Amino acid sequence: MAGRTFSHRRRVIVNTDAKNEADDQFAIVHALLSPSFDIRGLIAAHFGNRRTRSSLEESRAEIELLLRLTKLDGTVRVEDGAPYALPDVGTPVRSPGAELIVEEAMRDVPEPLYVAFLGPLTDMADALLIEPRIAERDVTVVWIGGGGYDGRGPQTGRPEFNLSNDIVAANLVFSSELRVFQIPAPTYRLTAVGYAELDQKVAPYGEIGEYLVRQLVEWNEQQHGGSIEFRVLGDSPAVGVMLHPDCGTWTERPAPNFRHDGTHDFSHPNRPIRVYDTIDARFIHEDFFAKLRAFAGTAARA
Repeated sequence: MAGRTFSHRRRVIVNTDAKNEADDQFAIVHALLSPSFDIRGLIAAHFGNRRTRSSLEESRAEIELLLRLTKLDGTVRVEDGAPYALPDVGTPVRSPGAELIVEEAMRDVPEPLYVAFLGPLTDMADALLIEPRIAERDVTVVWIGGGGYDGRGPQTGRPEFNLSNDIVAANLVFSSELRVFQIPAPTYRLTAVGYAELDQKVAPYGEIGEYLVRQLVEWNEQQHGGSIEFRVLGDSPAVGVMLHPDCGTWTERPAPNFRHDGTHDFSHPNRPIRVYDTIDARFIHEDFFAKLRAFAGTAARA
């Protein structure tokens, strides 16, 4: 962003099932507009085949649209992740996205690497299978996904959506030695924002602001049977904790494995991970609103 530079930026890769819903878009743009991030790439992720048979391609197209609307096309590396969930615990898919993660993880540079997953963990598990040594590197996996702990959150009897799209991958990552920040469903659902605020603080600011709000409203109209005038921006906490790791309260707890129904299995002695119990939605939303407003003003002057 204009007027702000950082000498030691953290390296960031965003892995996103961008066309799954209407909130990935906000998180992607927020990451792109954050000057302390050195965006090393955006990876298009699949989101299963329950809604569409072309989820990976739709995610890729949405990423490219967001880059065009922010006039950043051609400046950020974009790669495809795996088009489907891992077939088993021992067979890598070797997608370009997973290769990008390996490449960045194995670089000998002082800046840490954060890999944010806004959908399934397929490409992180794929990267681990390709190069197990990345678990020994300065890499932090930030995952939006999984159900609540200790009875928190709605008990639906089925896995949380991002988890459900690749339970094999989640188990590979959670049973590894990788550093993991998990933001489970009861926590990421704390990031609701209303249409009135979006109309005031996002829609007026350039083509990208107008698009973000329009596609969100259109999604709600298509997917909700009744009237609704808010949206949970559930992927934005991934950006929040990369900007400010104490952007919420968290607990260190042994990483679980996941059963087929999404419930936790603590019978394996996995290493501890950080699980966020609360999140500072005010910090996340207002930081994004301010960066978008500044970006739109800079673009208008240019």
